[in-house]
Amino acid sequence: MPFLKRVFRKKDEFGLTLERIIGFYPHQISIYQQAFLHKSLTQNNQLKSFESNERLEFLGDAILDSIISHYLFNKFPKKDEGYLTMLRSRLVSRQTLNNLGVKIGLQELIKSNLDRASKSIYGDALEALIGAIYLDKGYGFAQKFVEEKLLQNHIDIDEVMQTETDFKSRVIEWCQKEKLSFDFEITEQEEKNEKLYTAVLLVNKEFKGKGIAFTKKKAEQLAAEQYYNKKSL
Repeated sequence: MPFLKRVFRKKDEFGLTLERIIGFYPHQISIYQQAFLHKSLTQNNQLKSFESNERLEFLGDAILDSIISHYLFNKFPKKDEGYLTMLRSRLVSRQTLNNLGVKIGLQELIKSNLDRASKSIYGDALEALIGAIYLDKGYGFAQKFVEEKLLQNHIDIDEVMQTETDFKSRVIEWCQKEKLSFDFEITEQEEKNEKLYTAVLLVNKEFKGKGIAFTKKKAEQLAAEQYYNKKSL
């Protein structure tokens, strides 16, 4: 990848910065470099679509879910499936991942063509980083990074338990309980080299909330939050 060589000329410096973040020196440097290449770089033909961090983000998302599930299963042996699912959804929420990405310093490494980066870029890069660790060092290293560098250093489980973030799940649970139909209608538009999504929440085909964000998930959460706060579900 010629572009990688241009944006990451100082490989040793990149590796050392990454070592401070993840706790070990990476072996396959190019995988980690790709983890910080935002999809906006493809718009000027600087990258091909498969060279951005989206594929690693897809992998990291699955690995993170597995690690968090295992962690919570062991930490709360007497809690039921519903409680564990709720807590996991809060720990892997876009807001939590975005905040974690900034806390550990990923903004220093991300490459993009965005004039103003949306917060989701940090959470996406964090998931891509987890995917890169998994490919480079295996599941055990990825697990150690998530549990020791993220959960133990930057997450207060008690605080997370008291904070409602997954409004979409709460609204869906309520609609199912009340036997109401629900749907999220998504539209998109270009905004400064990035797609901006609008989500409209319909309950029994009636408008109940709207959210606008740079990811579909966030837009849906905002629409659900608007309805959640009105109804006090």
